[in-house]
Amino acid sequence: MSSAYQPSMLDLMAGPAGAYTPLAGLTRHGLTAGAWVDVLPGWLRGSDAVFEALLGIDWRAERRRMYDDVVDVPRLLRWFGAQERLPHPALTEGRAALNAHYADELGEEFVTAGMCLYRDGRDSVAWHGDTLGRSATEDTMVAILSLGSPRHLVLRPRADDHETLRFPLGHGDLIVMGGSCQRTWEHAIPKTTRAVGPRVSVQFRPRGVA
Repeated sequence: MSSAYQPSMLDLMAGPAGAYTPLAGLTRHGLTAGAWVDVLPGWLRGSDAVFEALLGIDWRAERRRMYDDVVDVPRLLRWFGAQERLPHPALTEGRAALNAHYADELGEEFVTAGMCLYRDGRDSVAWHGDTLGRSATEDTMVAILSLGSPRHLVLRPRADDHETLRFPLGHGDLIVMGGSCQRTWEHAIPKTTRAVGPRVSVQFRPRGVA
């Protein structure tokens, strides 16, 4: 699969291998019920080479039961377990940077990487929390690196009428959902009728969080 994404001047200046900006630039947004998100636009600069490499991995289409039917999952998926080599060295470098930055607060390392390919605006993910595993009962973190065409990640609380929050994620942006976020808030990537190209989401998780 090839991308119609046009490189930015910052990407071209950063070089083909990519370069991470310091995580000290993260902005934390406090939510309700002990949840929070950290956001860093342009965390990975020079990310076009990484994006193009990820478009070519062995993506997998899945089908899931919904009510009385079995339907196609509206995105392609690939999961990299703790012992698998990530498909680009820049991702290994980024995971190491996250582990160093969040070592004290998280108390463990990010070890797995789930990936989603949104091929166009028709691909999406419905409202959910990553609560299969320890995050159903424990505070944890999920760090998401977004590559390719911009899409909105939206969040809403499970228990009250707090307004829905929208975070526009562009090429190389980072968002980290932490605290109780996975069990007290839900997040989604909505469909869009706008003409958008492909987007890859790389989700770094600790052991036992899915």
